[in-house]
Amino acid sequence: MSIMLSACKNIASISQTDNRLTDIINSADVVLVDVRIPEQYREGTADRAVNIPLRELPKRINELKGKKVVVFCNKGIQADQAMQILKKNRIKAYDGTTWKNIQAIQHLNNTENH
Repeated sequence: MSIMLSACKNIASISQTDNRLTDIINSADVVLVDVRIPEQYREGTADRAVNIPLRELPKRINELKGKKVVVFCNKGIQADQAMQILKKNRIKAYDGTTWKNIQAIQHLNNTENH
Protein backbone atom coordinates (compact mmCIF):
# COMPACT_ATOMS: atom_id res chain seq x y z
CA MET A 1 0.00 0.00 0.00
CA SER A 2 1.42 3.37 -1.00
CA ILE A 3 0.25 6.64 0.53
CA MET A 4 1.81 10.01 -0.25
CA LEU A 5 3.43 11.87 2.65
CA SER A 6 0.96 14.26 4.21
CA ALA A 7 1.34 18.02 3.95
CA CYS A 8 1.66 18.42 7.71
CA LYS A 9 5.16 18.37 9.05
CA ASN A 10 4.81 15.63 11.64
CA ILE A 11 7.22 12.73 11.36
CA ALA A 12 5.80 10.46 8.69
CA SER A 13 5.40 6.85 9.70
CA ILE A 14 6.89 4.15 7.52
CA SER A 15 3.42 3.03 6.43
CA GLN A 16 2.80 6.50 4.98
CA THR A 17 6.04 6.59 3.02
CA ASP A 18 5.75 7.01 -0.72
CA ASN A 19 7.34 3.99 -2.44
CA ARG A 20 9.02 6.23 -5.00
CA LEU A 21 10.73 8.25 -2.28
CA THR A 22 11.85 5.01 -0.63
CA ASP A 23 13.47 3.89 -3.90
CA ILE A 24 15.15 7.28 -4.33
CA ILE A 25 16.51 7.37 -0.76
CA ASN A 26 17.95 3.88 -1.13
CA SER A 27 19.46 4.42 -4.58
CA ALA A 28 23.25 4.54 -4.81
CA ASP A 29 23.34 7.80 -6.79
CA VAL A 30 21.31 9.98 -4.43
CA VAL A 31 22.81 12.74 -2.29
CA LEU A 32 21.09 12.94 1.10
CA VAL A 33 21.39 16.51 2.37
CA ASP A 34 20.73 17.36 6.01
CA VAL A 35 20.06 21.13 5.99
CA ARG A 36 20.22 21.55 9.78
CA ILE A 37 23.02 23.37 11.58
CA PRO A 38 26.24 21.36 12.15
CA GLU A 39 25.54 20.90 15.88
CA GLN A 40 22.22 19.19 15.13
CA TYR A 41 23.79 17.13 12.33
CA ARG A 42 26.47 15.83 14.73
CA GLU A 43 23.78 14.75 17.23
CA GLY A 44 22.32 12.32 14.69
CA THR A 45 21.40 12.06 11.03
CA ALA A 46 20.60 9.55 8.32
CA ASP A 47 23.20 7.14 6.91
CA ARG A 48 25.32 8.63 4.09
CA ALA A 49 23.94 12.14 4.73
CA VAL A 50 26.04 15.22 4.09
CA ASN A 51 25.53 18.42 6.03
CA ILE A 52 24.83 21.55 4.02
CA PRO A 53 23.11 23.99 6.40
CA LEU A 54 20.20 25.87 4.85
CA ARG A 55 22.01 29.22 5.15
CA GLU A 56 24.95 27.81 3.14
CA LEU A 57 22.86 26.11 0.46
CA PRO A 58 22.75 29.01 -2.04
CA LYS A 59 26.58 29.29 -1.91
CA ARG A 60 27.07 25.53 -2.31
CA ILE A 61 24.50 24.88 -5.05
CA ASN A 62 27.22 23.89 -7.56
CA GLU A 63 28.06 20.85 -5.40
CA LEU A 64 24.59 19.49 -6.17
CA LYS A 65 24.21 20.30 -9.86
CA GLY A 66 23.52 17.23 -11.98
CA LYS A 67 22.76 15.11 -8.93
CA LYS A 68 19.59 13.61 -7.47
CA VAL A 69 19.09 15.22 -4.05
CA VAL A 70 16.89 14.46 -1.03
CA VAL A 71 16.74 17.22 1.59
CA PHE A 72 15.60 16.91 5.19
CA CYS A 73 15.84 18.55 8.61
CA ASN A 74 14.15 18.17 12.04
CA LYS A 75 10.51 19.00 11.30
CA GLY A 76 10.46 19.62 7.54
CA ILE A 77 10.27 23.41 7.58
CA GLN A 78 13.89 23.98 6.54
CA ALA A 79 13.58 21.13 4.02
CA ASP A 80 10.68 23.03 2.40
CA GLN A 81 12.85 26.14 2.16
CA ALA A 82 15.73 24.09 0.74
CA MET A 83 13.38 22.61 -1.88
CA GLN A 84 12.49 26.12 -3.05
CA ILE A 85 16.18 27.04 -3.40
CA LEU A 86 17.03 23.81 -5.25
CA LYS A 87 14.07 23.97 -7.64
CA LYS A 88 14.85 27.62 -8.41
CA ASN A 89 18.35 26.46 -9.37
CA ARG A 90 16.99 23.53 -11.44
CA ILE A 91 18.34 20.83 -9.13
CA LYS A 92 16.37 17.56 -9.17
CA ALA A 93 15.30 17.42 -5.54
CA TYR A 94 12.93 15.52 -3.28
CA ASP A 95 11.61 16.48 0.15
CA GLY A 96 12.47 13.78 2.68
CA THR A 97 10.92 15.87 5.46
CA THR A 98 12.82 14.75 8.58
CA TRP A 99 16.07 12.94 9.29
CA LYS A 100 14.14 10.40 11.36
CA ASN A 101 11.89 9.71 8.38
CA ILE A 102 14.94 9.11 6.16
CA GLN A 103 16.53 6.93 8.84
CA ALA A 104 13.33 4.87 9.21
CA ILE A 105 13.19 4.30 5.44
CA GLN A 106 16.84 3.22 5.42
CA HIS A 107 16.26 0.91 8.37
CA LEU A 108 13.20 -0.62 6.72
CA ASN A 109 15.21 -1.27 3.54
CA ASN A 110 18.09 -2.82 5.50
CA THR A 111 15.64 -5.09 7.36
CA GLU A 112 14.02 -6.22 4.10
CA ASN A 113 17.39 -7.01 2.52
CA HIS A 114 18.61 -9.22 5.38
